[in-house]
Amino acid sequence: MNLSELTTESADPRFAEIDTMSVGDLAAAMNAADTTVPAAVAAALPSITAAIEAAAARMEAGGRLVYVGAGTPGRLGVLDASECPPTFSTPPEQVFAIIAGGESAIVSPCEGAEDDEEAGAAAVDAARIGPLDTVVGIASSGRTPYVLAAVRRARALGALTVGLSCNAGTPLSAAAEHAIEVLVGPEVISGSTRLKAGTAQKLVLNMFSTIVMVRLGKTYGNLMVDVKASNGKLRERAVRMVRTITGAGREEALAALDANGFNVKQAVVATRFDLPPQDAAARLAAAGGRLRVALGELS
Repeated sequence: MNLSELTTESADPRFAEIDTMSVGDLAAAMNAADTTVPAAVAAALPSITAAIEAAAARMEAGGRLVYVGAGTPGRLGVLDASECPPTFSTPPEQVFAIIAGGESAIVSPCEGAEDDEEAGAAAVDAARIGPLDTVVGIASSGRTPYVLAAVRRARALGALTVGLSCNAGTPLSAAAEHAIEVLVGPEVISGSTRLKAGTAQKLVLNMFSTIVMVRLGKTYGNLMVDVKASNGKLRERAVRMVRTITGAGREEALAALDANGFNVKQAVVATRFDLPPQDAAARLAAAGGRLRVALGELS
C-alpha cells in the first residue's frame, strides 16, 4: 500500500501553514476548500445516476439498500440509513448500514476493524444479502480491506454492488459493479478524509436514498407524504400536506388523518374521493402506494 499515490492522502501546499493562521483566515480557507466539493460530485453524476437507477429497480422488486463502511464513511452510512424510517416510513430492514467494528464503532473509534477482511465478508453473510439487494461500499481511499471484502462477497452472492470512493482507479471501483469516484483532491489537513471526502460522501448518499425513495413513490412532488408523524412538528407537517394536496380546511384534514392513522397518503385519498379508511387503503394499495397514481394523475 502506497498512500502517497492517493490524492486524499496528499498534502496541499496552500495549507502548509494553517497552524500559524488566524481563526478567521483558517475558517475562510476551509470554506473555500469546501466549495469545490459540489463540482466534484457533479463530475461524477453519470456514474451516480446509473447506480441509483439500478438500485431503484431492485428495490422496486423487493430488495434492500445496504451501506458498508469503516470509520467516518461507515458513520455516514449509518446516518443516512437511520433517516429513512422517519422520512419515508421504510421498515428498518429495508435500508440499513453495516459498520466495521459494529454498533459501538458509531460513537467510539475502532480503527483496527477496517483491516479485518473476514469480518467484512461475514457481515454480508450475516445480513443474508441476496440478488435483489444493493450493497454500497463507502471508502474514501477506495482500498479499505473490510469494505472491499464486503463488496466482493456481496457481488459473489448476486447483489448489485456500488463502490463510492474519493480517488481514481481504486480497488473498490474494480470490485464493484458500479464505481462512483468523487475526486475532491487533498484535504485541508492532509489525510483527514472526514473533511471534503466526508462531505462528498454525504452528498452522494443524500442523492442515493432520496432519489430511490422518490422513484418508489415515497413522495408526492416534493412533499414527504410517507412521513412517519411521530411528534408534534411532523403531525403539523402532515396536516399541511393534506391541506396542500386536497384543498381541505384544517379541521377536515386533521379529521381525515385521525381516521386514517395519520397516514398522509391514505388521508389524501380518503378526502379526495370521500372514502372510508379501508377503501382509501385499498385504492392506494392498487396504485402500488403511489399517491399520484391513486389520485388518477398518472396511469
